[in-house]
Amino acid sequence: MYAVSADSKGLDTVVGLLADVVLHPRLTDEEIEMTRMAVRFELEDLNMRPDPEPLLTEMLHEAAYRGNTVGFRRFCPTENIAKIDRGVLHSYLRNYYTPDRMVLAGVGVEHDHLVECARKYLLGTQPAWGSETAVDVDRSVAQYTGGIIKLERDMSNVSLGPAPFPELTHIMIGLESCSFLEADFIPYAVLNMMMGGGGSFSAGGPGKGMFTRLYLNVLNRHHWMYNATAYHHSYEDTGLLCIHASADPRQVREMVEIITKEFVLMGGTVDVVELERAKTQLMSMLMMNLESRPVIFEDVGRQVLATHSRKLPHELCTLIREFSPSTHGAVAPGPFVAPRPTPAQILMASHR
Repeated sequence: MYAVSADSKGLDTVVGLLADVVLHPRLTDEEIEMTRMAVRFELEDLNMRPDPEPLLTEMLHEAAYRGNTVGFRRFCPTENIAKIDRGVLHSYLRNYYTPDRMVLAGVGVEHDHLVECARKYLLGTQPAWGSETAVDVDRSVAQYTGGIIKLERDMSNVSLGPAPFPELTHIMIGLESCSFLEADFIPYAVLNMMMGGGGSFSAGGPGKGMFTRLYLNVLNRHHWMYNATAYHHSYEDTGLLCIHASADPRQVREMVEIITKEFVLMGGTVDVVELERAKTQLMSMLMMNLESRPVIFEDVGRQVLATHSRKLPHELCTLIREFSPSTHGAVAPGPFVAPRPTPAQILMASHR
């Protein structure tokens, strides 16, 4: 995403700058070398940071989709950094920076003026990488495999200050869910909000999620649990619903059993108050995020790229509000049954 915030009177200049940056990057040797150094530093930092969530998420996808699509490594292997030069970058740009994969989004500007600027600066422009057609675009469909990946690491020598990091075992357990194009996407978003969770030392309060299942059933009942948080990753052709938990290494068995039990309970009944609270929290989070203009035009761009249209906030809130047992297969007015995660092989990524 390339973004500029400026006075709306300068729209013509802003679109011209964006078009120049996107279609005619110079990619000098000095810039590439500086970026290589930055990537090396970020990879080193990734392996030393106390929060292992990004690394666990990477491992979870690798276990869930062995050797395909979103299962491939997102972080560049160190040995590949030196191999990426201007030619490699131009090849990537040629394959992926194509009109059908681009969206120009604006907030606080006249639509017709934005279209006029797009025609002026983007149509018929010869990009820096030439006019050859894309030949190497991967259109594979995600194939869920399931599996387990483990990694053991000594973090005692990377602590900041005199106090060492607590010795913890982190696990992430997940199940295949749905893509963002499926009707179950909203129910899964509500389910993710209902599970909630966080760290055991997180300050609570209204709206902070202290009434979510992972707080009530896990953190509040098991004092030795440091963290229990639910995540939902959704893509065009698949999705993952997962829970990240951490505890003392001596409590690994109990921790896995407790988190697995929470997955099993997802297929049971849900209290009406619990359901309405999760729906309200989801709508509240959605509306608060969209109070920022940069978030709005990112939302516009992502939705148009993903679905070729954009649902307005009130439309999304209506979908969330109208989600009920009667619309998703349960018998009303009986107890709500949460969407049961796909009964595929459970996958787990663990990091100590």
